[in-house]
Amino acid sequence: MAKPHAQFVCQTCGASYPKWTGRCANCGTWNSLVEQLPEPARDEKSAVGRSQLSGQLLQPIAMRDLETSARETRYSTGFPDLDVVLGGGILAGSVSLLAGQPGIGKSTILMQICAHISRGHSVLYVSGEESASQVKLRALRLGADSDQLKFASSTSANDIAKTIATGDFNLVIVDSIQTLTIAEISSAPGGVAQVTNCGNLIIRAAKASNTAVIIVGHVTKEGTLAGPKVLEHLVDVVLNFEGDRYGGFKVIRAVKNRFGSTSEAAIFAMGKTGLSEVKNPSATLLAERHNTDGSIILATLEGTRPLLVEIQALATPTSYGYPKRTASGFDLNRLNLLLAVLERRTKLTLSDKDIFINVVGGMKLQDSAADLAVCLAIASAVAGRKLAEDYVVFGEVGLGGEVRSVFRPDQRIAEAKKLGFKHAIAPATIKDSFVIPVSDLRETLIKYVNER
Repeated sequence: MAKPHAQFVCQTCGASYPKWTGRCANCGTWNSLVEQLPEPARDEKSAVGRSQLSGQLLQPIAMRDLETSARETRYSTGFPDLDVVLGGGILAGSVSLLAGQPGIGKSTILMQICAHISRGHSVLYVSGEESASQVKLRALRLGADSDQLKFASSTSANDIAKTIATGDFNLVIVDSIQTLTIAEISSAPGGVAQVTNCGNLIIRAAKASNTAVIIVGHVTKEGTLAGPKVLEHLVDVVLNFEGDRYGGFKVIRAVKNRFGSTSEAAIFAMGKTGLSEVKNPSATLLAERHNTDGSIILATLEGTRPLLVEIQALATPTSYGYPKRTASGFDLNRLNLLLAVLERRTKLTLSDKDIFINVVGGMKLQDSAADLAVCLAIASAVAGRKLAEDYVVFGEVGLGGEVRSVFRPDQRIAEAKKLGFKHAIAPATIKDSFVIPVSDLRETLIKYVNER
């Protein structure tokens, strides 16, 4: 009998190869192939035949006759905005996945959630990365000293699932899924097989015992969730923890939520006593603003929350053979597109200038309404002129230079009025006396950003 050969399995997409290659041909990831022993051979035909004989008839029930629970049990996190992101709190029996960059504050906010929920419910914090003394120091700093809060250190998914299945705890934190292993699989922790099967094991135990579980996940250097995509499909809620790890605001938004909306966001700031919600982020972001050329106030949305942020642009003569484009908090590909529109539709010369864009406060914009503000900021920096101090800007810019309508303009206008602004340069489709309507990018620049 031939000796089974090892396979090299991609840790990103799960594709297997007979020999090692530097780059996965399926997903394009470099250095992601790990050697694994093959699973024992099985007779697929006989397995299919056995499954046909062993199956049982389902007993369908009319949709109107299905029973529902009279009242869902939800646990408040202690952060009202985070409860809104979760759809009203952490639902009993749900499994949530929290992902974010190293050092951004995942363990901190989870310990604060544990401290709040443990005042009336039983909570278990399982760590596979840190020692008991490390977790103890964080718990003391954040005031998590309740008798209802328990700690365990383990990297065995079998043991963790067995503990969850007892139903002794209302909430279980697993930090993190990439450190866990299942005894029946010989591959290394963090591999595709380990992450998938550990996740399945924990989810089954949580559903069977009606225990709420929060799993911490790692991210790749590109900022996406590490591991197989199937893990995101298995869980009920996927939360992304974004922001600057060294300062500025941090944002938690749901990219998947079976129990609520995915259009909400919670904004936090890190302090000596942990993370705290920012109640009025617009005022905080604009407190230190200097109205200079290249500075534009954008009325944007974080989820459904209106927010005013400052867009800064700087244009300098290039010293290299090709101009440099740098963006902080704004998509670089979108910036290059807007620069092409500016040069083609407004006749603005930018090919001999380095362009730098910065979104103040460490915010990362994903709103198409930022297009007009970025264009005005660049034109203002090139012309050396500044916009009036009491103006806010929002609007999407098309490839033809037209200014298009945006989502929820009434909320943006209300936030600008609340902070004392007098006018908004916005798409002409908005009918409001507060709005200065514009429909063409070139006409807008000629009217509001003329050269000195």
